[in-house]
Parts: sequence; C-alpha cells; structure tokens
Amino acid sequence: MVLSIAVPLVLWWLVSSLDLVNDKFLPSPLQVVQALGRLWTDGFLLDDTAASLMRVTVGFGLAALVSVPIGIAMGAFASVRSLLEPIIGVVRYMPPPAFIPLLIIYLGLGEAPKIALIFMGTVFFNILMIMDAVKFVPKALLETTYTLGGQRRQALFQVIAPYVLPNIIDTFRINIATSWSLVVVAELVAAENGLGKRIVLAQKFFNTDEIFACLIILGVIGFALDLSLRYLMRLTCKWAID
Repeated sequence: MVLSIAVPLVLWWLVSSLDLVNDKFLPSPLQVVQALGRLWTDGFLLDDTAASLMRVTVGFGLAALVSVPIGIAMGAFASVRSLLEPIIGVVRYMPPPAFIPLLIIYLGLGEAPKIALIFMGTVFFNILMIMDAVKFVPKALLETTYTLGGQRRQALFQVIAPYVLPNIIDTFRINIATSWSLVVVAELVAAENGLGKRIVLAQKFFNTDEIFACLIILGVIGFALDLSLRYLMRLTCKWAID
C-alpha cells in the first residue's frame, strides 16, 4: 500500500521539479502542502470538510436505512420484487444531477437539496444490490430452517439478514464513493461551503494548488471511510472473511 502511494508522489515530484509542466497547471507537492496549510490557517479546510462530511453522512445514512429493509423484502418476497423492481430499474438510470433544478425548486438552497441528491443517487443502487444478495441465499439453508420448525419471520431475521450482512457492508463500501461524487456536484451548483464549493472558488482564481489540496482531502476521507467499513466487516462478519 505504501508503494502504491509513494510511486505516484515521486513521479509527481519529478515532473514538477523538471518544469515539464507549468506549475499553474500542475503544482508541486510542496505547493499543495502549502495550500493545505493556508486553507487550514484561514479556517476553510475544517469548515468545508465538516460540511461535506455532514452531507454525505446524512444523505447516505438515510439511503442505508431505507435500502436495507426494502432490498431484503424485494429479495425475499417475489410479490414485493415484482411491484418495486420495474420502477426502481427505471429511476436508477436517471442521472441524479439532472434532478438538481427540481430539488432547488422544491427544497430551496439550504442543506435539504444536497442531502436529497446524495440520497437519490445511492438508495436505488443499494436496494438492487441488497436484493440480489438475498436472492442468492442458499435454498438448502432456508429449507433446513423450515424443516426444523422455523417460521417465515425467523427465516427472515435469523437466517437471511445475517447471511447477507457482509454483502450489505460491501454494498455500502461501493456506493459511498458515489455519495462523495454527488456531494461535490451539489456543492459546485449551489453551496456556501464544502469542498466542492472550495474547488469552484479555487478554479475562479486559478488556484490549482488549492484544487489539488481539496481533491486530496476528498480522497483521504473516502479511503478512510472504506477502511472503516472493512474494519466493520472484520468485526461483525468474521465468518465471511477469508
């Protein structure tokens, strides 16, 4: 892991040191570090990071709360699946950013449209991926449960839900990256703070070092969230880890 980070950094440093590219287009690592320090000193870095993280946490958290029960129900019950799968299959192909004008009209310019955009951009993919996981629960496992006297409710909560828990966590790991993309899109359009807004302001004044700084912060936070979900997997689903 260290090598995969070190090699690009060394190449970046070499290209910038040899003046192969104008530093206005490719700032050096030192310039980016200085930009990070400047944003931190001015108080922007902490405020913008906190704002973006809050939007992702709330939007994706709501999507997770909605998608888990619906996804399990669609996977376990054919009637629920036949009712919801067609409409979800259509809506998930509608690009979430295309809803921004409507969200602004309906919800204003506050936090609500940004959170709604993240919710809409992740909830449908969460649902379908969880549904697919439930559909692949071994039939032998369910038949054994019923043979031993288990009821449908017990099969749902004591067999299906634990079996698909690793898949649910993996689903969240995959789709939380979409949340980060969407929060930047939302902040590019209409926001008073956030890392996306900071990128727009940096672009306006041609401060590419600040753009790189914000991109690095986005990547580091995303990677930290990925590691956190992997740790949660190891903590709660030891039987599913090779």
